[in-house]
Amino acid sequence: MRAVLQRVTEANCRVDNKITGEIGTGFLVLLGIEEADTADDLNWLANKIVGMRVFSDENGLMNKALADVDGNILLISQFTLFAQTKKGNRPSFIRAAKPDKAIPLYEEMIQTLETLTGKKIAAGIFGADMKISLLNDGPVTVIMDTKDKDNH
Repeated sequence: MRAVLQRVTEANCRVDNKITGEIGTGFLVLLGIEEADTADDLNWLANKIVGMRVFSDENGLMNKALADVDGNILLISQFTLFAQTKKGNRPSFIRAAKPDKAIPLYEEMIQTLETLTGKKIAAGIFGADMKISLLNDGPVTVIMDTKDKDNH
């Protein structure tokens, strides 16, 4: 699994010009799921997202986590995070999980994040043509990949 975590002061997702998810301060999380992903990957990544200390403290240092700032999460599925671009100019998405695997993991990620944060997770609609608006704060953008979890 891959996640692009963006610290935002606001973000929303629209599908067919209707808002499906909207947050103020928190994280916009773009989530890519690949065929090899497991529940272990999901749990590791969810805990990393919730624990990531990238919000400023009273000294302007990035020391606060999502809960410390009463932040929220907008979770967006994004299979293009697994684009392979080595050959040619048209990306291949062969590593991205097919919907029959990705949808249950995406829905489980929502539930896991809700359990960890104690808050409703705002979300897009899996597979829909989504329009994402955000006000990136900083900007602070962190890329996480569960393939890195064994290296640390």
